[in-house]
Amino acid sequence: MDLDAFAAVNADKWARLQELARKGRLTGAEADELLALYQSTSGHLSLVRSVAPESGLSASLSAKLALARTRFTGARSNATADLARFFVVALPAALYRLTWPTLACGTAFVLIAAVYGAWIGSSPEALRAVATETAAAQYVDKDFINYYSENPAASFAGAVWTNNAWIAAQAVALGITGVWVPMILFSNAQGVGIAAGIFASAGKSDVFYSYILPHGLMELTAVFVASAAGLRIFWAVVAPGPRTRGRAVAEEGRSLITVALGLVVVLFVSGLVEGFVTPSPLPAWARIGIGAAVLAAYWVYVLVLGRRAFLAGEHGDLRPQDAGYTEIAA
Repeated sequence: MDLDAFAAVNADKWARLQELARKGRLTGAEADELLALYQSTSGHLSLVRSVAPESGLSASLSAKLALARTRFTGARSNATADLARFFVVALPAALYRLTWPTLACGTAFVLIAAVYGAWIGSSPEALRAVATETAAAQYVDKDFINYYSENPAASFAGAVWTNNAWIAAQAVALGITGVWVPMILFSNAQGVGIAAGIFASAGKSDVFYSYILPHGLMELTAVFVASAAGLRIFWAVVAPGPRTRGRAVAEEGRSLITVALGLVVVLFVSGLVEGFVTPSPLPAWARIGIGAAVLAAYWVYVLVLGRRAFLAGEHGDLRPQDAGYTEIAA
């Protein structure tokens, strides 16, 4: 076969294929024409490859067909656009949906911690049940404070980040059981309350709060968000509403795994505060102020960007073309 003659005969068709593939918007007739040209050009490419598979004509036709193929299958957005959409639309919308459950989890946590703190701090018998007098003094005077500075700040921040991110991921992923989240909330509230009670019994509550609040404001909020996400998945099983139970769990699970990924970033910031700010020589008001500023920035992000995205119909789920079919269809 004479490739030059073959190209001369079909050059207009190939040029038209390329023109339609690059056009921004196609009419119905142009879309049909594009499909017909794509099919005929595919046949031309097969014929050329049977004669000269490594020729320039073969490469040129392959490129034109690849360009046309994106018009049928849809081109994927680039990584930068996906990342921007995640942080500006999907994540804040998913977090906004959890505002009230997050506050409910936080309220329950604070109440449990307050009860334990008041009990341990006011009852010598309760204090002796959790620690001897020597152990309590050691904890208040050395162990609690040294915990934040006994390791290099960078490695300590990294260890705290990975540990807390793992706890948050567990709360989201295992929330469907309905048991894991209450257990995490109770055990952590109990630990914080006992620590506060030990310091209260020694008359050093100010020391405790000056070390726990700088990072704890954001860190505990992240735990509350993760707990709320887990409970939301559990509730999708209990009360799926008009959706099928499988569809409800799938939709809630996808949108709330978005929360788990976002909390990795939130806890990274919290870990930096715990590693570099909490043990720093800054005055207590400055350290607590930094922690409060981080928490305020989080809530501005959720209530401003999240509310806007939520009202626009976003829930943090994947886009329809990524999520796949929601019903069986033939």
